[in-house]
Amino acid sequence: MAHHRIKNIALDEDDLDYSDGDDYYGDDGVVEGGDELSAEDQEQMRSGTISVRQALGEQYEGFIIDAQIHEALWHYYYDVGKSVTYLKNQATTPQQAQPTKQQKPKQISKFDQAAAASAAQAPVVSAKSKNGPSPDDVVMQAQAKASASKKQSGQKKDSKSVSGVTNGVSEMSIDDALQPKVKSKHLDVLAEYERSDRKNAASFVVIGHVDHGKSTLMGRLLYDLKVVDQRSIDKLRKEATNIGKSSFALAWVMDATSEERERGVTVDIASNNFETDKTKFTILDAPGHRDFIPNMIAGASQADFAVLVIDAGTNSFEAGLKGQTREHAQLVRSMGCQRVIVAVNKMDSVQWSRDRFEEIQQQIAAFLEKTGFQAKNIAFIPCSGLTGENVVLPAPEAASWYTTSKDTQTLVAALESFQPTKAALDSPLRLPISDVFRGGITNPLSISGKIEAGTLQVGDQILAMPVSETATIKGIEIDGQPAEWAVAGQIITLHLNDIDPIHLRVADVLCDPRKPIRNIKSFTTKLLAFEHVLPMQVDIHRGRLHVPGRITQLLGVLDKSSGEVQKKKPRVVQPGAIARVKVELDAAVPLEVPSRIVLRANGATVAAGLLEQVHA
Repeated sequence: MAHHRIKNIALDEDDLDYSDGDDYYGDDGVVEGGDELSAEDQEQMRSGTISVRQALGEQYEGFIIDAQIHEALWHYYYDVGKSVTYLKNQATTPQQAQPTKQQKPKQISKFDQAAAASAAQAPVVSAKSKNGPSPDDVVMQAQAKASASKKQSGQKKDSKSVSGVTNGVSEMSIDDALQPKVKSKHLDVLAEYERSDRKNAASFVVIGHVDHGKSTLMGRLLYDLKVVDQRSIDKLRKEATNIGKSSFALAWVMDATSEERERGVTVDIASNNFETDKTKFTILDAPGHRDFIPNMIAGASQADFAVLVIDAGTNSFEAGLKGQTREHAQLVRSMGCQRVIVAVNKMDSVQWSRDRFEEIQQQIAAFLEKTGFQAKNIAFIPCSGLTGENVVLPAPEAASWYTTSKDTQTLVAALESFQPTKAALDSPLRLPISDVFRGGITNPLSISGKIEAGTLQVGDQILAMPVSETATIKGIEIDGQPAEWAVAGQIITLHLNDIDPIHLRVADVLCDPRKPIRNIKSFTTKLLAFEHVLPMQVDIHRGRLHVPGRITQLLGVLDKSSGEVQKKKPRVVQPGAIARVKVELDAAVPLEVPSRIVLRANGATVAAGLLEQVHA
């Protein structure tokens, strides 16, 4: 079973600060003078040390100690190749190198010593200095000086004639010496896509009010499709029973974190994969609680369509309609979803009442059509996630009024009826980053996200915005399997080379260097108001992107049918009205026409918009 939780990890400079060069790693997984390593880091450090020892060979025994290997592995994100190259440059040959004694804490690290020596005139940076430049900065300065010196003299140095740590670091290019170059096969990706015999792929976001049974329904779907086995369910049921929540066992298939299990609610976007005879699906299970609306927006931005879960129980449907049922439906339509499946859940709690189902159907259909969904793109499915009735298996005899109708279908059949929309394959590459993580020893830097436009392949150079740094695609994974290429509409994992991790953050955009996306600080947008809109402070959301800003001008109220300006420069935009406004951002971010955005203020969604014009 492929189960992946999208983590909102932002790699701040503080997380990657190497200025304390005297930190080393003991056998207990604790950084001496630092923090305890996670279990994953401890395992990568252990296996990485073994690999480095094997690569170095017996000739370096006694000349390179474990502390040096640990330091190199941590500095190079567990990249064995880089670590071995660096360590060999510390001790060029066993004959030249002197046996190294155990280094004591609170000394200048080898990285600082190497960088300072190569810079010649650069002062040694103390490991205790909090305000001085980091070792990475010193190394880059040293490399820049060496490059300038070579240009002035017009001569090339022979790297074989250089010995010792000083020249080893200054002459060593991270791109050329340490990174194995990944060559592109120069595939015609569009032609490969046309020839490929792949199933249709679709992703859907599961939305609805808190406690309406979204996670349980998806857990039941995965269980009945044999994605989750009985042994796993028995284990989850036992764990849930131990804390008095036996009915939560199926929900825990999706809610995997301890926080979610203790609180009984989904907190972040969880994803899972399954496939039917026709289609490969990705489930994006969104949190229903109003405190986690930004995470729900992030999930909706990656979805092709939505599954709206409604609790059929007495008073539950009505409470949800006043709460997140309404807001979630508005948001997914605003984010571009055109199709919605309404799963009327917990029908067993109302004895599969036809009257209750039709009451809910009538009210929700009217609301969804008012929100912007077309009637032909709305499907209603009565079901029970807890018992599994009409999810994969047919509805019970108590629902004969439904099973004998012409529109009868199970939830999984409704999912399969999805018709893929045409992806923007011919457009320039656009890939918003949903997650940044270490993909393992061989893949020290990886990202995941959904390709919004364009294509890519292994060996391609891509540009990360807003930092404007390039990287090379080392590898591609789709549904956990390696691939040579990927196209718009697919949720993928990329393994990257030739870029420092500090340059990549969640919500950044990877794009085509030849046709990059621009960083902007203001834009004009046409928006649909959910609340009263004034010149006001707002938070702008697009997928994982979240940036503060301000509505500075109300340019006009528009006619809903024609789009013509009805009233210029209004003082306020009423709920339900369409208006054109200008927004200024606190920071420049990568956005372009016709991006869809959501505007929120004071914990509520006030409007959703479509960019019409951008300003630098």
